[in-house]
Amino acid sequence: MKFPEMTSARLASIDRDQTLVVIPIAAIEQHGPHMPTGTDFILCTAVAEAVEARLAERVLLTPTVWLGASAHHLRLGSTLNTELDTYVATLCDIARSLLDDRYRRLLYLNGHGGNIDPMRMAVREIQPEYPEALLAAGSYWSVADEFIRQTLEGEHKDVGHACEFETSMMLHVRPELVVREKLAAAGKLVADSIDGVFLSRDMNQRTREGYTGRPDLASAAKGERLFSGIVDRLVSLVEQLLSEPLGTEYPDFVVPDFVV
Repeated sequence: MKFPEMTSARLASIDRDQTLVVIPIAAIEQHGPHMPTGTDFILCTAVAEAVEARLAERVLLTPTVWLGASAHHLRLGSTLNTELDTYVATLCDIARSLLDDRYRRLLYLNGHGGNIDPMRMAVREIQPEYPEALLAAGSYWSVADEFIRQTLEGEHKDVGHACEFETSMMLHVRPELVVREKLAAAGKLVADSIDGVFLSRDMNQRTREGYTGRPDLASAAKGERLFSGIVDRLVSLVEQLLSEPLGTEYPDFVVPDFVV
């Protein structure tokens, strides 16, 4: 079920309690010399559409929110950004539109690291207004952290930026957009924390050319394996979210150990 392809009458007939609305969120920003600026948008959309195809009767997919929180890329150019307050407000407005239309289960499915903090702020902001709803938010790769670490070959085992992971995924999803002759190791990544304390540094400070890790180790075969493994895990997550109870009080979520 894809929101923009459906009539208002068809949307009105959807079972609000037993449908998960998936809202993909991404970004348009520089991705080094070898990857398209739409990388996050393209990959997040592809993953979300694959999940919807597997659970077409229980997932309602909205269009991907392509504009993200990308200020940390602006000094490198080729980046579209929205201010944090504007972005959080936009995410809240989308959610309120759906919740006021009586949908009760929402998932922000994120495809850009800079969106993580604001999407969490958004769900925290709206939760007190809609305590009866299930409000979830996470990056599409978060469900597969260990699987991703086992699959990647380079020493950078986490999802970075135009890295081995993203480049492999793009070689699977849209290989014609990867500039293969530009694939090279990114060099040292400057830290953004010391002893667990966050340091606010942009990508111009942290990277040599605006990307991270070992995209030179990327392959389409690796991308296909990553894509399939992530989609499988997201399908499982969606099924769990659909089985979660809805309620406003502690007893709504706890099964008694015994009944007197």
